[in-house]
Amino acid sequence: MRISNVYVGGWFQRTMLQLSEIYDFLRNCDSQLEFDSAKLSELRKSLEIGNISYGVAGEEYVEFTTALNIKVKIFEDGLIVLNNCKVSEDTLFADIDKVTDYYEHRLSKAINYLFSLGAPVPKELANIETVFPYFVVCDNASKEEISELLSKTEKQKYFEFNNTNYDVLRGDAYYFINNKEQSFENIERYIEEQIFIREFKGQLHRYLNLHRIIWEKIDQVKENIHVKGEDIVKFTSKLEGYSKTINLIDGRIRQMATYIATREKIAKSDEDLEEFLAISGYRYETLRDTLEYIKCIWDMTKNYVSSAQKLFDGIKTDVTSSSVNTLTIVTSMSAGASIIGLLTKSQPEFTTFGFIYFFILAIVGWGSTKLISFISKSRKYEVADVAYDKDIK
Repeated sequence: MRISNVYVGGWFQRTMLQLSEIYDFLRNCDSQLEFDSAKLSELRKSLEIGNISYGVAGEEYVEFTTALNIKVKIFEDGLIVLNNCKVSEDTLFADIDKVTDYYEHRLSKAINYLFSLGAPVPKELANIETVFPYFVVCDNASKEEISELLSKTEKQKYFEFNNTNYDVLRGDAYYFINNKEQSFENIERYIEEQIFIREFKGQLHRYLNLHRIIWEKIDQVKENIHVKGEDIVKFTSKLEGYSKTINLIDGRIRQMATYIATREKIAKSDEDLEEFLAISGYRYETLRDTLEYIKCIWDMTKNYVSSAQKLFDGIKTDVTSSSVNTLTIVTSMSAGASIIGLLTKSQPEFTTFGFIYFFILAIVGWGSTKLISFISKSRKYEVADVAYDKDIK
């Protein structure tokens, strides 16, 4: 058995505009934005680029080789596929680590810097550890040899399918592809679609989990039946942060429908993927259905944080109104006392007693303001919200 290639990859939404920016950076270390030129040069040098080409295969893509025998292909929709071209059975795991390390610590670092301006990636997404699907391509291996490879990596087989050109045995993170008489390009097309489908599904699952996490955080704010006045600003700030995160993620989710439609159209027009689509073609429709579900869930999350914000804004308005009314009474009393003092004197006189009296009034006014502020902060306000039973999601 000969292991010919190892592939890893990932996907995050991009467009042809960003692909052009990547191409300019890879080719000449150029950028139309004001990045640190020394930093750009350092990042490009770390990629150890060999030959670069720009092509079209359903979508536009940039492809380049490296001095590490790794080939990189970046598509306009953001799909990235890396191929370690020099692999052996004895060094398989070291070869996988090599291509993974290049992706994580060189290529991703460079691309992240290139797109570091503009709308931010929410912190809930920025630090998520990605579990790559690893694709190991073998040439004319027996079924026993493929099963042995699976046993070295994972104990469980998820599915297996066979056809005249290639066989696939899939675990969780590993795909073993036995190439019998299929062309190298067609194997790559199969791997590209698998990476896209898997990454698309993975992102939807992250968004579902983020919905759960953020919803619970909002619940933790709203579950305070009685809230101190001094805590209202803190809770309002938390809700504002959740709202910002929700809006950023919502924008990412609503971009995804275009990508799945384009990928499906290209795949179904490719005759070489006909056997693959006979088994996995339904997954495009399933992904669309799941995307619509996530959109609805996220709309609910947006509405939920909005209702929580309105609830606390109302409480904050009540606190402010109560404080203003109390201060108005104190001010009116002080003004009345001053007027009475003026009316009981025939003419204004500046005396030591008058100065002390004024000073005492000022202290009383200041003390009253502080007391009212303390009472307002310490007073507990009721959070009136409708109770509900949670659905299982």
